[in-house]
Amino acid sequence: MSEKLKIKISIADRVYPLTIEDSQEEGLRRASKKIDTMIKEFEENYAVRDKQDVLAMCALQFASQTEQKQIDNSQEYEIALQRLRNLDKKVSDLLYK
Repeated sequence: MSEKLKIKISIADRVYPLTIEDSQEEGLRRASKKIDTMIKEFEENYAVRDKQDVLAMCALQFASQTEQKQIDNSQEYEIALQRLRNLDKKVSDLLYK
């Protein structure tokens, strides 16, 4: 059983204490850095009134990336499945000739 870690993650100048699996630490720290980088980009490029607006835009961007990956994976799956069906048909045709 993996050991629990207590870490502190900083996002938008606020610190969040978390208890996590040790295998999650790297991913959480990378995500935290990505969020802070994205916050800086939004603040530099848009007239933003407060951190909540910036965090909402970050959440929207991350969620849309996740959704787009699912769409892309679904389309790739359908293409691969169709190719396998075509290949199966060709093999079956050759075997039964």
